[in-house]
Amino acid sequence: MEAWSSLLGELTQKAYFLEAMAFVEAERRAGKVIYPPQEDIFAAFELSTPENTKVVVLGQDPYHGPNQAHGLSFSVRKGNKIPPSLRNIYKELASDIPSFSVPEHGDLTNWAEQGVLLLNSVLTVEQGQAHSHKNIGWHKFTDDIIYALSEQFSDLVFILWGGPAQKKEKLINADKHFILKGVHPSPLSAHRGFFGCKHFSRTNEYLRSVNKQRIDWQL
Repeated sequence: MEAWSSLLGELTQKAYFLEAMAFVEAERRAGKVIYPPQEDIFAAFELSTPENTKVVVLGQDPYHGPNQAHGLSFSVRKGNKIPPSLRNIYKELASDIPSFSVPEHGDLTNWAEQGVLLLNSVLTVEQGQAHSHKNIGWHKFTDDIIYALSEQFSDLVFILWGGPAQKKEKLINADKHFILKGVHPSPLSAHRGFFGCKHFSRTNEYLRSVNKQRIDWQL
């Protein structure tokens, strides 16, 4: 997270951040299984810098099953079953990007290394308990990150899937950035407008229009 210290340094001293970290530490000490592992909580910030960030994909909270969450929204490490939401993301990609071939793994690290910030609104979760950490302060932290990115940079693409992600739209200066909104890729909602949204090609069209390197979505 060192590369992000100028943007995040102040935030990591705020009460909400310290309280969230203390809560997670106490839960682990109490024997609860928390995902992702401690060393992966901030993985989204380890693979890029603020300056090379081009796209922000906002998820909800980490996967809550074993060996899934590793700090990048929607991603799972190689060797693990591809979750349903990510399968739907791949399905839309295959429809939207003619050259895209659906991979046999769910590791999105390659996107992160190209400047796609795969950020969850909430950064931790208890095993088997979806949304269990939604009220411990992480949303304030990610609110501040999104606001800071919006204020300090320009021509970013913000991809907001689902209601919780779309609530963060108010933090983004729409005059400076490109905002893509849609339903969540979950099997519960994907058929209500995620399929056919073409957010991946639209992202690259925008990046090209502002003279930025497009994302190679192939994994």
